[in-house]
Amino acid sequence: MLLTGCTDGRPKAADPAISLERRMREAAVRDSARLLERYDSTAAAHPALAGRLAPLRAAVAAHVSALSPAVPGAPSPSPSASPSGGTGAAAPAASGEPVPAKPEEALTALADAERSLSEARTIDLAGAPAELARMLASVAACGAVHVYLLTSTPGAKP
Repeated sequence: MLLTGCTDGRPKAADPAISLERRMREAAVRDSARLLERYDSTAAAHPALAGRLAPLRAAVAAHVSALSPAVPGAPSPSPSASPSGGTGAAAPAASGEPVPAKPEEALTALADAERSLSEARTIDLAGAPAELARMLASVAACGAVHVYLLTSTPGAKP
């Protein structure tokens, strides 16, 4: 008798590490997309901050792309996309929270969002597969730098 295959015809069980990684990546992408929306809302509410926020926003957009599970044909946010014209301060952020009316408070709120996400990613490292853990660590570190940049006074002497 000849054997025609190496399997018994039953589907293999999904690798739990792969599904865990996919779930963690999808959650990380959602979190980064919400942060990206906060950047857009803040820049729309405070057009004078748009230039300062643009490089940070571009980094967050890159995080969304890097963290996205490989899905053929899935669109990713453009790091060069810019928010549409603002309607003034206190515009609602994508998360439903209003953007503070004062630019300094808006930067603080954005820094708080970055800090929270950076801390959450640091906690997630413990349960993440190795490759994803390295990426989450890098993205968390970038978020910590964003907090510093958002809360420091540009042009001030250290």
